[in-house]
Amino acid sequence: MTIRILIADDEALLRMAFSTVLEAQPDMAPVGEAADGVQAVRLARELRPDVVLMDVRMPGTDGIEATRQVVRVSPRSRVLILTTFDLDEYAFAGLNAGASGFLLKNARPEELLTAIRSVAAGDAVVSPRITRRLLENLRPHIPDGGSAARDERLDRLSTREREVLVQVGRGLSNTEIAAALCLAEATVKSHLGRILQKLELRDRIQAVIFAYESRLVHPA
Repeated sequence: MTIRILIADDEALLRMAFSTVLEAQPDMAPVGEAADGVQAVRLARELRPDVVLMDVRMPGTDGIEATRQVVRVSPRSRVLILTTFDLDEYAFAGLNAGASGFLLKNARPEELLTAIRSVAAGDAVVSPRITRRLLENLRPHIPDGGSAARDERLDRLSTREREVLVQVGRGLSNTEIAAALCLAEATVKSHLGRILQKLELRDRIQAVIFAYESRLVHPA
């Protein structure tokens, strides 16, 4: 399957560089370029790409707002935010807007390609540091066990799916979950796909947040 990619960046040279890297991959095809957020949203609506590479700082509509609009007009498109700024507020804002990943522009080409393939497959791409900070910021907003409201969506999950979700919430990879639960990695991936579908979540990061907010996983 060819991953169709929309590139959104206000720098023409960067768009060209990204496009060159992507065109060299047998499983990827750049299908459009946008110089600002408004164009990114319009092209996402028209082209329905699998992945949108989204710059944060663009004139007019920035990458965060564009992400929020893209996931609304093209729900199946996954947004991978690229920025030169390693600042938590961009990561948090982007994830809250619906992005499936956050990567620095100085990442190596192979890291970018791996990230694109991951988000296209429905996974999330966020550095461990950002994930830790995300959970640390969630903790003050998570009610204690006595006052937590039960999320009825939990009833949709099987016992095994809950076990997998707990491990996802603890930050384990599919490989680590497979080892912990004595399952095949492909089985873990299938369980995760059903979990996301049943809980109406976009990706792994939202599953982590759900696991904390529903008290399946408790803050350290």
